[in-house]
Amino acid sequence: MGGPELSPADEIQAWLIKFDAALQKEDVDQVMELFAEPESFWRDLLAFTWTIQTFETREEIASMLKETLTRVKPTGWKIHGPAFVKPMMIGAGIKFETSVAWGRGFLYLKGGKCWTMMTTMWELKGHEEKIARSRPLGPQLGSVTGRKTWIEELQEERADLGHAKQPYCLIVGGGQAGLMLGAYLRVLGVPTIIVEKNTRIGDTWRNRYRTLALHTPFFVDQFPYLPYPSNWPVLPTKDKLADWFECYATLMELDCWCSTECKAASFDEKEGHWEVVLEKKNPEDGSLQTVVVKPSHLVLSCGLTGFPEIPAFKGADTFEGTQFHSSEYQTGEQWKGKKAIVVGACTSAHDICLDLWEQGASEVTMAQRSESIVIKIQTFLDSRLDPDFKATEYEHGFDMDSFDIKSAALPFKVLPRVLVPLYNRIAEKESEFHESLRKVGFKLHMGEDGTGAPAGILRRIGGYYIDVGASELIVNGTVKVKGGVEEIKPKSVVFTDGSEVSADLIIYATGYGNIHDYIEKLIPKEAAEKVGLCWGLGSNTRKDPGPWQRELRNMWKPIAVPNLWIVAGAYSHCRFYGRHVALQLKARFEGIPTPVYTLPK
Repeated sequence: MGGPELSPADEIQAWLIKFDAALQKEDVDQVMELFAEPESFWRDLLAFTWTIQTFETREEIASMLKETLTRVKPTGWKIHGPAFVKPMMIGAGIKFETSVAWGRGFLYLKGGKCWTMMTTMWELKGHEEKIARSRPLGPQLGSVTGRKTWIEELQEERADLGHAKQPYCLIVGGGQAGLMLGAYLRVLGVPTIIVEKNTRIGDTWRNRYRTLALHTPFFVDQFPYLPYPSNWPVLPTKDKLADWFECYATLMELDCWCSTECKAASFDEKEGHWEVVLEKKNPEDGSLQTVVVKPSHLVLSCGLTGFPEIPAFKGADTFEGTQFHSSEYQTGEQWKGKKAIVVGACTSAHDICLDLWEQGASEVTMAQRSESIVIKIQTFLDSRLDPDFKATEYEHGFDMDSFDIKSAALPFKVLPRVLVPLYNRIAEKESEFHESLRKVGFKLHMGEDGTGAPAGILRRIGGYYIDVGASELIVNGTVKVKGGVEEIKPKSVVFTDGSEVSADLIIYATGYGNIHDYIEKLIPKEAAEKVGLCWGLGSNTRKDPGPWQRELRNMWKPIAVPNLWIVAGAYSHCRFYGRHVALQLKARFEGIPTPVYTLPK
């Protein structure tokens, strides 16, 4: 007679006990008996490999363990948080420790064996974050001769850093990636300077078109350590975000050099540091000062994309009206009574068409060159809510760390199995809405591979728009839809269907190049060639050439150029992976060995 059936939580803990025992004996064969056949995955973020790597076969997992177990000494495996029941599997958060770190992760079991595991370094032993109950006391107690106040110490530190004392890390770019990484490094005590070419932190948002707002909900776009105010809207506007960026930098005591542009950077292999040429503008008289800093590590946080791209259309140089890229668009107010054509059909194109109509443009035409993904805002919000978490918990003690870990648990290779059914359900739910768009000539799909590719999970192909109002104008014919551009004439645009539309204004919402464009501008050519393309998974879809990479190209981890790091992405990427870049930098700062494991070729 068998014993009582185990609960999902007990079953996972029982598996972890067996797993822990096999690891203690360094018996890799016994460990592998606990992994499912024919398919098993292990995604590791630093804990075993000091990089971000996914192992996609049992053989790869075994090879990694044979090389790392003696050094890593993993132990103390326990379930952490509630267990979740899925069709054909169960899952739960886990925690463990290694010789140098405290770890967390997520585990899915199928038929009592591991289907996929994610392990992540969370804190370095002896160098834990000084937050919450571990926060510093504050002022020195008692009578202290020559006491310095907090602000005096901060001002002295900033006066020295980059001049008398070199920063350990220099971050180029003060957007969400740079600020979040800077916050982690500040808490960990790593001397860091953030360089921002704009006049103020937040200007990247502040200077965009006036109607811009997030199209993703605030609860997945939080910053580490400081949650947004509880009275903020679900979709914060650009000006709220701009002010938040600036306040965040102040409250987290980040050393930000604004009005400062990185002109060139080269790595001195003999000295083991970068030499970075910065040009600082005096905000009072506009004069320029050249400063050379020598950080041990250089982080490029210049955004997810490269420079604005404008297609070379025949006759564009003959156009007598105004034409510019969407990155320069501010407001449609000056185009009241004018005829506008917006080339493109993703978020910026829709937002600009909506604003032009609201500001009184006499005609607005969208030129859609390829299929787009369009989802109603409420449908998108509903799809983003993890069904394993109650919606009310986003406002009441929601554990963002556990949410991030669970979100990163599945390897990229299996994500389409989750995303394709999800976007099929969305397409079914939106079928009437989508049909109304198709009737007026708007071309739709759910991504080249059917995954919808939200928030950069996979390389987006074509346009992506979460409908906050522009689709209604397209459906009722207020905003006309045309296909590709064939030719531009002095006062009109000819489209591929042979039709011709008069125009006073052409706005190119045609996207941006790869991040590599910026890298190539900042570092020597031979170093930029070593880095190669950034972002993308090698999915063999358009704009994402193979071979398969398993993880995002050159992002958040050691790359071919020493002491160079590339960080970019959506808020959730920056929050989760920024922690891991900070841990890698902190370990190097403290002299902790960081042997990077790579898959045998």
